[in-house]
Amino acid sequence: MLEAAQDWFLSLGRDYGVNPLIFGTIYVGAIPFFFASIAWLVRRARAGRSTLLPTLCAGFCFVSAYLYLAIAGRNIPVWVWIFLAALILYGAIGQIRSTRAKIRAGDTGED
Repeated sequence: MLEAAQDWFLSLGRDYGVNPLIFGTIYVGAIPFFFASIAWLVRRARAGRSTLLPTLCAGFCFVSAYLYLAIAGRNIPVWVWIFLAALILYGAIGQIRSTRAKIRAGDTGED
């Protein structure tokens, strides 16, 4: 049964022109850079400096795997894009709230 699930998962990559291993590597690999960008953003905000560059870096890390999907993918169903947009929106709202709370509390995430 596990082998059937694995075959199905890998067939999705073939059907849509996306390598699931590359997608997963980008997704997981961006996580430390995302958190580093958030810590950078919090430090700059608390110092009263511009947060434009760390915000752009965090945003890029947040959507990097989906950018790969958009660039490499083909014939991706519309429902997938709607689902991804909802996930990104939900995640962004949650992260904005969390970052604002960290800025107010003075927590940069570094110990």
